[in-house]
Amino acid sequence: MTLSMLLVGAAALSAGADDAPPRVTVTPNDTGEALVNPGMGWVLYYYDQHMGRYGSRLAAHDTVDDFPGVSTIYMAIPWAFLEPREGRYDWSVIDTPAQRWIAKGKRIALRFPCCEPCYEYATPKWVADAGAAFHRFATVERHHKWYKESLDFDVPKHCYAPDYADEVFLARHGAFLAAAARRYDGNPHVAYVDVGSFGTWGEGHTSYSGGQAYGPEVRMKHLELYARHFTRTLLVAGDDFMRVRARGRRGRVEHKGLIDRAVELGMALRDDSVMVGKPPRVAESEKMARRFWPRRPVILEPAHYGMAVRWWRTWGDGSGYLESIERYHASYAGVHWWPREFLKENRELIDRVNRRLGYRIQLREASWPREVAVGRPWTLRTTWRNAGVAPCLPGGRPAVTLKDRKGGIVAVLTIDGFDVRALPVGKPGKAEDVAHEADLAISPTLRVGPGTYDLLISVGAADGTPRIALPLPADDGDRRYRLGEITVTEPPKAP
Repeated sequence: MTLSMLLVGAAALSAGADDAPPRVTVTPNDTGEALVNPGMGWVLYYYDQHMGRYGSRLAAHDTVDDFPGVSTIYMAIPWAFLEPREGRYDWSVIDTPAQRWIAKGKRIALRFPCCEPCYEYATPKWVADAGAAFHRFATVERHHKWYKESLDFDVPKHCYAPDYADEVFLARHGAFLAAAARRYDGNPHVAYVDVGSFGTWGEGHTSYSGGQAYGPEVRMKHLELYARHFTRTLLVAGDDFMRVRARGRRGRVEHKGLIDRAVELGMALRDDSVMVGKPPRVAESEKMARRFWPRRPVILEPAHYGMAVRWWRTWGDGSGYLESIERYHASYAGVHWWPREFLKENRELIDRVNRRLGYRIQLREASWPREVAVGRPWTLRTTWRNAGVAPCLPGGRPAVTLKDRKGGIVAVLTIDGFDVRALPVGKPGKAEDVAHEADLAISPTLRVGPGTYDLLISVGAADGTPRIALPLPADDGDRRYRLGEITVTEPPKAP
């Protein structure tokens, strides 16, 4: 895509008034490219339910760099693999694959399930030996077929799940979380941590593991337990975690107290049931999500893709997944299958999702004087739009950078009083354009000499450090985008 520059006026751009200085106006087009930005993106599953799927079978050098928009690598690792003996931890299970993607600028996300129906003990057996109550349950017969066909793995006939209210279990898991938090809480390479200690697969329900009923007070203990230890890293609560059985009603219903507490604790929301069931459930917790998405990201996990296509027949053309993203205002979307197979069979869908998932900050128009004097104020006019489904929750301030002909930075002028987080979201192509004017000046202290400089735009920290990729051409490699030129003159001499 090219950057169109419109010349208005007799000899150059004009602001309209006869005595106004000539102006340059640009109207950029969205390049359509996938953007990898903070707090959003595709989530590639490395460990999931079984330690042999889905990314863990990739070659050590293969970080799936050809999958556009992947920002996060997800690891759901049963507690038993991380603390095989009490107080003895094996963090290499996380750190080894994490380093492959951290080197590529990606982040990781974590869950520590305590019940996985493909392992006899997902909670370490030594917790049972220490006196914690467990119950034995028969695994589901059809799961045996799924695991055998997709992994060549035999599921045990029976597994064990902890009593999630048991104080010995809670104390031991709390000690484990304390150790995990010492290592990962506040780690800039960790995007989020799921509250994953309750229920089958850590999803917040006991389906397929005995169906025991637990009230809201037990679930609240698990919320509080994670919040006590992870105080700096984003925590995520599943939608099923915040549903309980109600007398006289079928199934489980949303519990306002649990939702309120998760919101109060600053947690994000996760739905693990997208595209599952017939007809496929695309937005079962849409109402719940309204409490979260304006302030915290919503994370979606779809059905296991191959199972939804071949056995459940719920995937279709995948448009239901995009519908889920739209209705949940989702920031993250999971790749819940072998990543290369998913990429090969869903490239068009992936491209469509990348144009809507999370936030997409578009510069619709920018205008500045063709010529400015050092030390004299001048006005930058910009118009912005968020073309994504979610607010830009990390926020960011625009900044103008001037570069000389050798690419050296000679001036950085941050636009105060405007944060792209405030840009509203809307339906595809319908988001509101927001115009802004900023009065800027090149400080004489910078010693910017007379000449013509490249003018670049960026969005990021208050100090002018770029943070957010924009769908603009002419990236300088550091998320600054060239819009055109500006001529700088000496300030007029005093009479």
